[in-house]
Amino acid sequence: MGRTATLATCTLNQWAMDFDGNMSRILQSIQKAKELGAKYRLGPELEICGYGCGDHFLESDTFLHSWQVLANLLTAPETQDILCDVGMPVMHKNVAYNCRIIFINKKILLIRPKIALCNDGNYRETRWFTGWSKRKMTEDYFLPRMVQDITGQKTVPIGDAVISTLDTCIGSEICEELWTSHSQHIDMSLDGVEIITNSSGSHHELRKSYVRVDLIKSATMKCGGVYMFANFVGCDGERTYYDGGSAIAINGQMVSQGPQFAIQEVIVNTATVDLEDVRGYRNSLRSHSWRASQSTSFPRIHCDFAVTNNDFFKHTTDVLEWKYCTAEEEISDGPACWLWDYLRRSGQGGFFLPLSGGIDSSSTACIVASMCHKVCDAVKEGDTKVLSDIRRIIGDRAYIPQDPRELANKVFTTCYMGSENSSQETRDRAAGLAQQIGSFHLTISIDIAVAALLSIFTATLKLVPRFKATGGSPRENLALQNVQARVRMVLAYLFAQLVLWARGRSGGLLVLGSANVDESLRGYMTKYDCSSADINPIGGISKTDLRSFIRHCITKFGFTTLEKIYDAPPTAELEPLSNGQLAQTDEEDMGMTYEELSIYGRLRKQNQCGPYSMFSKLVHTWADRYSPEQVAQKVKHFFRCYAINRHKMTTLTPSYHAESYSPDDNRFDHRQFLYNATWPWQFGCIDEQTQKLTVLYEERKDQQTDRIPSQSRDVNKSINSNGKTDHSKVTKQGWGGMSNVGVEVAIGGQGTCSGPNEVKVEDEMESMHSEAFEHSKVEKEAFENSKMEKEALGNSKMEKEALGNSNLEEEEMSGDIHGNCDKSILREDIGKICFEDLDGQSGSTSTGMGRGRSLERGVMLERCDPTSDNQDLGWGCEIREVERCGPSLEDRDVGVQGNKRRWLEGTLLEGKRFRLVQGVA
Repeated sequence: MGRTATLATCTLNQWAMDFDGNMSRILQSIQKAKELGAKYRLGPELEICGYGCGDHFLESDTFLHSWQVLANLLTAPETQDILCDVGMPVMHKNVAYNCRIIFINKKILLIRPKIALCNDGNYRETRWFTGWSKRKMTEDYFLPRMVQDITGQKTVPIGDAVISTLDTCIGSEICEELWTSHSQHIDMSLDGVEIITNSSGSHHELRKSYVRVDLIKSATMKCGGVYMFANFVGCDGERTYYDGGSAIAINGQMVSQGPQFAIQEVIVNTATVDLEDVRGYRNSLRSHSWRASQSTSFPRIHCDFAVTNNDFFKHTTDVLEWKYCTAEEEISDGPACWLWDYLRRSGQGGFFLPLSGGIDSSSTACIVASMCHKVCDAVKEGDTKVLSDIRRIIGDRAYIPQDPRELANKVFTTCYMGSENSSQETRDRAAGLAQQIGSFHLTISIDIAVAALLSIFTATLKLVPRFKATGGSPRENLALQNVQARVRMVLAYLFAQLVLWARGRSGGLLVLGSANVDESLRGYMTKYDCSSADINPIGGISKTDLRSFIRHCITKFGFTTLEKIYDAPPTAELEPLSNGQLAQTDEEDMGMTYEELSIYGRLRKQNQCGPYSMFSKLVHTWADRYSPEQVAQKVKHFFRCYAINRHKMTTLTPSYHAESYSPDDNRFDHRQFLYNATWPWQFGCIDEQTQKLTVLYEERKDQQTDRIPSQSRDVNKSINSNGKTDHSKVTKQGWGGMSNVGVEVAIGGQGTCSGPNEVKVEDEMESMHSEAFEHSKVEKEAFENSKMEKEALGNSKMEKEALGNSNLEEEEMSGDIHGNCDKSILREDIGKICFEDLDGQSGSTSTGMGRGRSLERGVMLERCDPTSDNQDLGWGCEIREVERCGPSLEDRDVGVQGNKRRWLEGTLLEGKRFRLVQGVA
């Protein structure tokens, strides 16, 4: 005859340091468990005080208040005649432990400390707690007097022990112990423990839930037995969201699944299991029986209580197939629940979002819409707590939300902040989406505010900054874009504080951010722009996932405006339009695609790759797409951008943690924010390896295409006597598709070229926190990645391979072109570069693959060989060789370095400024 036991796992939405609310939710869960017929109740980790207390765990008050709550639980009628398992911090012999307190009928049976602490990712448990190191041992714990008066016990056992009831044996694991290589459940199973519990504080990450499920199923499949898993749900005050998923499994099969996302505060799931199934399963595992016969025993704490049912005919719970959410569903539900918790616990009256009509801000808007749907659904299902919260937020005690659009109009304000650089298309898309969501929508112009700020600058310094499109420098162009972005942040907070007042309601609005995780990693944002907000629901989500989420919302919510938003190219719209059309796109500004950026992010964080190891991995992964040289330049470009923008992470808006490669500086990604952006040693290793791999790459390419081999295939022969790469050979071999490669070179010594024969070098570098290092959405990455003119490229097939995107422009500091060069275009024919007048008369030439500039008609410029130890390349001025023509420090121009060339704003030669565009030697 079987022995069935009904067990309950509780999913609670606890709040760190909210002792009143936490106690109330614990009591509700115990009462629900009893109503469902359970004899054993399991709750999440540290549920009395909340998991996210942080450094409050260092305060004695936290321990005192936890004991006070436990005293109330011991005397509560709800806790009688049910075996209760709750979590709280305990101080034993002046050492803090993360513990489970197991009690029944006003008696504490065991204090079980956590053995394996979690100390990676978002977890920092060793900062506050110590793991119990005395395996299979207990000690006496002296109870506080307030508890002694209730239990009549002076001491109780604390340590690594199990509970032996009248009908079975129960053992505890705590969170991380399920993940460790030597989990406690193995030893407990061998010692005859039939019910193993795990109280957890496990937060959400996209595509993570299968990990927990596999671990739980694996634990009981190998060892047999019943495994109970209890987790939090909701935001307990941090960036993380605990995503439920409480479960019960038996012998490798799931029999209970709790919801992953919910706005309900208390969820109880039960399962009825037959303990005879456990015994039969284990006995059939002969290797398990042999191991069990040799195992040592845990201390057993005897309990005069039975967890099995008196009803022998009670049906056991059927096996179920675990239902997983798609990534798009996780994005729709997780951040929406997180926003709801933040809204109702912050005491604010709703949300304010600058809605630009792009993918990111539209995704944030859709998440708020999802929240409104969840609130309406919960109210329809009779959740009185949700109804009470929304009435308090709205300020209407009689309000009953029924339609998500109507609710959105009360709690959600969107605002299109247009400028003279904004297009009508984005304006219409923002208004269309707001109408479909139901938000209270505003359309404003920021031009007046921007003009006012610029007038202050002009009145002070007597200068008028111009956009690049109207003849301005890159620094002017950047400043004009940044001022627009920052004005939007100021206006967002102004409207957030006063909109409800203007609508006749009290309170303020929480400002929502909409920068995705990829832009944060790359630093592709303006510091203190609209990325600066109160909270950001998409700050941990990649651009690729957001695009998939947009498609999901079209189907789920019927937001048809998202079709146009999905198809539109991502753009900041901060530069003047060209004939009413976009003049900039995000990927062009960044110098990399969002797909590549996600790859860099995962390799950096998940695979712990620095520059060299990332290059080593990608040179194989992208072998069919890019040459070693191209891969090297892409990796260098990413790490330079990452290094100079890392400081922005120190002010990053608190964001929903959803991605394991998040660059969140607060807790998840602990790294410096001041870097040597040149990465000299690391990039040097990459260059050395690239030289060797390039020839091998060409050899393989020749074999694949059955071409005639180039001059030399020996690695050593491709490196000249000075140890430098012979780029003429490499270029003649052809690298195929070498276009739009972001060439990044370390910023080395900066200097001034006073004349064609004079060089002054100063090894100084500006602060990386200056405006020059703000690779924001409006920045062109500190150098101009301009496209080649199609007419200039059409004259020669060789230009596409040899030069890439190396169109060079020149202009005087006054803006006029010097001499006859104003009519010149660039043309290459195999080994020469000519600057040819449009009327057919030849200008000057340079030999090899070098580039020359015609300062005066008929003057020949030759490319200088590398002469310095750091492989700087000079420029021949009137056939004279110079060691290096660095730029002037005060202009913050960067000269030429390495085997590639790059210019930020230009090189000063004989008083002329040349605005040169990146080239590939």
